[in-house]
Amino acid sequence: MAIQPGTTKVGFIGTGVMGSSMAKHLMGGGYEVHIYNRTKAKAQHLLDAGMIWHDTPGEIAAACDVVFTIVGYPSDVEAIYLGESGIVQSAKTGAYLIDMTTSSPALAGRIHEAAAAKGQFALDAPVSGGDIGARNAALSIMVGGDQQAFAAIEPLFALMGNNIVLQGGPGAGQHTKMVNQIAIASGMVGVCEALIYAKNAGLDLNNVLLSIESGAAGSWSLSNLAPRMIAGNFEPGFYVKHFIKDMGIALDSAAEMGIDLPGLSLAKELYERIAEAGLAEKGTHALYMAWD
Repeated sequence: MAIQPGTTKVGFIGTGVMGSSMAKHLMGGGYEVHIYNRTKAKAQHLLDAGMIWHDTPGEIAAACDVVFTIVGYPSDVEAIYLGESGIVQSAKTGAYLIDMTTSSPALAGRIHEAAAAKGQFALDAPVSGGDIGARNAALSIMVGGDQQAFAAIEPLFALMGNNIVLQGGPGAGQHTKMVNQIAIASGMVGVCEALIYAKNAGLDLNNVLLSIESGAAGSWSLSNLAPRMIAGNFEPGFYVKHFIKDMGIALDSAAEMGIDLPGLSLAKELYERIAEAGLAEKGTHALYMAWD
C-alpha cells in the first residue's frame, strides 16, 4: 500500500496536549485525518478544522490505512490495541499501527506479534520534546519495529518530528525512550536544585540562566523549562502523573535486567511527593515546587 497525501486515510487516537498538534501536522501534510479522543469536547477544535470523528478506536482502525496512538498508560495501550473490538482486531490487512505512547517495551512486542498475525505492521514510536516539540513539528521520534514498515511511515513521522531514528526491532523504541526519561529525571532534579540555590543566594534567576544555559550545564530542560519555573508557570507540556508512570516502567525494566538506578529512584520519590501534594496534573517542571 502506497502511503501518500490525498489517498491515505490516517487515524489519530489521543488528541491531548501533544496529540492535537501532531494530528494538525498530518492534516497540514495533505492527509485525511480521522480522530478519537476520550473526551470529544476537547477535540472539537480539530473537528472544526475538518478532521473526522469516530466513536471508538476500533471504528478508526476499520476506516484507516494508518493509525497513530498517543494515550496515557500501558493499560490504555493494551486495551485499545488488544482488547475486544480493538485496533488489531478491527484494522485492515496491510494497515500500519503506530503507538507513540511511552509504554512498556514488552507490550510493544506483544502488539507487534498480534498485528503480524493479522498481516498488519506495528511500530512503537515514543517521542520526546513535549508540547513545544509537538507544536513546532520538532519531536524526537524513537522507533522500534521492522525496517520496511519504518520506511513506509517515515514521511509521516517527518511531518511531526525532525529527529527520527529506527533503534531496532519491536520494543527498541520504548527502551530508547526509557533511556531518555532516565536522563531527564535526574537532570530535572539538578535544574530545580540549581535554581533554588540561586534564589536563596539572592541572584536574579534570569541573569543566572544567561550565564549557564550555553555552557557545560546547558540542557533542553534548563533552556525550555527553567524559564517557566522562574515565571511560576507550571502548566503541563508533559504531566507529572505521566512522568511517574514512565519512571516506573524504566525501573521495572531495569530490575528485569538486574541493574540498579539510584538517581532515577530518587527522582521518582520526589515526583511522587509532589503528586501526593496535588500537583499530578501539572507539568514535570513543577518539581521545582518541592523546594519552593
